[in-house]
Amino acid sequence: MAKSTVKSVDRRARGPFPRLRKQLRNSFLFIPFTGLACGWFLATAVVQLDTFIHELDTRWENVNLQGVWFLRTAQDLGASAKTAVGTMSAAMLTFIGVVFSITLVALQMAAGQFSPRVLRIYVESGVTKLTLAVFLCTFLYTLRIQKEYTASERPADAVIPYTGASLAMGFVVLSLVLFVVYVHATIRLMRVTYVMDRVCEESLGLIRRVVVPTESPGGHGDAEAVAADSEGRPSFVVAHGWRPGVLQAVDAGRLVRLARRQSVVLHLVPKVGDFLCPGAPLYRVIGANAPRPSAVQSALDIGVERTTEQDLAFGLRQLADIAARALSPGVNDPTTAVQALDRIQVLLTALAAQPLGRIHHRDAEGVIRLVESLPTWPELLDLALTEARHYGVESAQVTRRIAACLDDLERLVPQDRRPPLRLHRELLEEEVRARSSSTQQGDFALRPDRQGIG
Repeated sequence: MAKSTVKSVDRRARGPFPRLRKQLRNSFLFIPFTGLACGWFLATAVVQLDTFIHELDTRWENVNLQGVWFLRTAQDLGASAKTAVGTMSAAMLTFIGVVFSITLVALQMAAGQFSPRVLRIYVESGVTKLTLAVFLCTFLYTLRIQKEYTASERPADAVIPYTGASLAMGFVVLSLVLFVVYVHATIRLMRVTYVMDRVCEESLGLIRRVVVPTESPGGHGDAEAVAADSEGRPSFVVAHGWRPGVLQAVDAGRLVRLARRQSVVLHLVPKVGDFLCPGAPLYRVIGANAPRPSAVQSALDIGVERTTEQDLAFGLRQLADIAARALSPGVNDPTTAVQALDRIQVLLTALAAQPLGRIHHRDAEGVIRLVESLPTWPELLDLALTEARHYGVESAQVTRRIAACLDDLERLVPQDRRPPLRLHRELLEEEVRARSSSTQQGDFALRPDRQGIG
């Protein structure tokens, strides 16, 4: 198994405040609440500005100033401006209800037809959050404008909402533009091909960030270095003692610095994407000065579900789920399964020659301080093809596409990665022959075809 080595600079650097940024990205609260706050403070500022303009207009009422002609025009438009602001406020409340309804329908459709794993795409959608934020900002702004511009017994004392009404009209125009953009983005998210492309693009970006080139051919030097460093040194396993959850990300740089200070080597037992139960083995320490378990666990991000932050297998998991859902008897859509297999082949091709398995992270002096595990090539291949082969064995369209995928991958992968491909080919032939009523039918279903049945 090829090994890869990371020196002191981790290619998966996550930037400042990674957990805060991830929480903001996955939260549907921050941006809409920001819109509410903006609406409140903008209304306060505009009321103060219009009050100042009204006082200025009153002060210079009997002076003929060419520069303030618009102030007198504002008095003539005061009544209509207040009426328009009231209409805008009622309309924005209706728009908010429409956006909320469309979002719920899109989420239900995605969960039912695609996979619950792709719901994060909708939750992370910046267009949806921005649209809702602007609608809430406009609604609260116009509502507060109506409250502040109260009637007066003397018309001369009434503040004219000239600036307030003009800004409200600008918010309405912006809301209409965002509503069109929102509908367009939501319709795209309802298309399974767009969702699969999003998953594929995210996974390809993750492969470029996580998988690092091997510094020594074959990686045997790293394995020998770890073995030599472990010889004669105390070793023990520390169990997970924190809350249960999915291991979403590992701050490798932080763990390397921690291991260097303690002069130990840390072996992380679970992979990113594994569910951690209290008491399960978390990491192995080689050395006498063991770091505090809380210090190690603070470098691990644990959440309720898998993410695309560092999980190499999660993209394949989502595409395999979409293919399996399309092949269920209630849907029976082998064409969608073939489209999912197209993207699966793209990801497997990107991983074909990449070093997988264990990653050895070194400190600035070149000493191995952290050993981390990535999915192996057979594990990724099983994840990508097993369910599609099992559920689609009776569809010649699916089996032909899997056969073409295996042929293409066998030409691309190194020699030592071809046996798992041949195993999947044998399993495919075995299942197809068992379900076929004749040799001709089996030969037809096993004929490689990149379009399934073109």
